[in-house]
Amino acid sequence: MTSKNHWESIYASKAPESLSWYQAHADDSLQLLQAAGLPLDASIIDVGGGASTLVDDLLNLGYQRITVLDLSGTALVVNRERLGARAAAVQWLEADILTATLPAHAYDVWHVRAVLRALKPGGTLLLATFAEDGPTTCSGLPVVRYCPERLQETLGSALLLLNHGWFCRRTPGGAEQHFLACRFQRTSP
Repeated sequence: MTSKNHWESIYASKAPESLSWYQAHADDSLQLLQAAGLPLDASIIDVGGGASTLVDDLLNLGYQRITVLDLSGTALVVNRERLGARAAAVQWLEADILTATLPAHAYDVWHVRAVLRALKPGGTLLLATFAEDGPTTCSGLPVVRYCPERLQETLGSALLLLNHGWFCRRTPGGAEQHFLACRFQRTSP
């Protein structure tokens, strides 16, 4: 099964609220975004945004230049349907981030829970990933778990870790999942 087929199957067979990563509000990401002090016209991309409600909260806060990218067209449809008429204010991209063609230095904020590319110099990266004591799999796929130092090492010197924190979420099934949330700034082209 291809990655695209895997995620299409997940979103076609399950309600977003039943997925282990579902959040009614992406409070941890929003706190990091607001700590960056970005203007409402900042260009924000949510990579792997799927059916995430982060876009709802960004629109509610008044952000105007939002892009949601996901491999699953089904997930994007779920998101657009939930937003209704407000979906027209968002750019929707159905693509694999590993092969997507994105404009260089186009984004002030790159929000992701697992992937990175095309961030402006001086731009902000909000990255939430599984913490060292987090789950070993997600939707049947293996994951990589991080501490702040390992994540900084993995991303390299072009990104500077500004702050981080840990958070724990309960899945709809009641399991606890531990995450690491970080805010980086791109320091070089």
